[in-house]
Amino acid sequence: MLKIGLIGYGKAGQAVANVLQAEPDLELSWIARRTHQNAFDESGACSIPVIGLDQIDLANWLDKHPVDALVDFSGPEAVRQYGEELRRRRLMLVTAISAYSDADLAYIQSLGEDARVMSCPNITLGINFLILAARLLREIAPHADIAILEEHFRDKPEVSGTARKIAESLELDDANITSLRLGGIVGHHEVVFGFPYQTVRLSHDSIRREAFGTGAAFALRELAARTEPGYFSFEDLLMQRLRTQWLRA
Repeated sequence: MLKIGLIGYGKAGQAVANVLQAEPDLELSWIARRTHQNAFDESGACSIPVIGLDQIDLANWLDKHPVDALVDFSGPEAVRQYGEELRRRRLMLVTAISAYSDADLAYIQSLGEDARVMSCPNITLGINFLILAARLLREIAPHADIAILEEHFRDKPEVSGTARKIAESLELDDANITSLRLGGIVGHHEVVFGFPYQTVRLSHDSIRREAFGTGAAFALRELAARTEPGYFSFEDLLMQRLRTQWLRA
């Protein structure tokens, strides 16, 4: 049983908490957010200890409430608050923040010298598999026309970071991305390959934010299976699983 501390309890964090609580081999031990506020289950009773990250001595808290891993769905500043304790205790880290600066990313990578760390701005299994498949098709057919379509809820102002990551992985620029903002769409990403006599479409839809929790659970299990520290992308973890499957075939 892996004991988990969850950092961040916004809409995504709440969905992730729902998934982690339902997994039989994972135990969500506590939640940390900027300010203290109880987390309640559907019956209204307090279900999980909640702390304010700015209001506690984290080292003392971890001494009294030890965990095996941290899952971060908060903001880019939080990693500086828990990073050195994570390094010292060699805790696993799964972080799904899209707004890290280059300096933040360099710091997170440095944590991989002492701990098992996975960082990815979009942690859904489906979108990361889509990126792998798109890269393979790009290699097979380097002269195909490629377009990237992303659709999100109407109030999302910026171009999807995931769409930009897809474009980067295919060595394309943002001009290849078309963005639509419609109603309450959680997230749709599609890569279209145009050939002379056929079209291939790879698409992924996020139906509920719980998809982030499924990805986090996968990453936790993959990190737990590794014995050495290191910094990994979600793609690294997927590729290792694929290699294992190919060797069994």
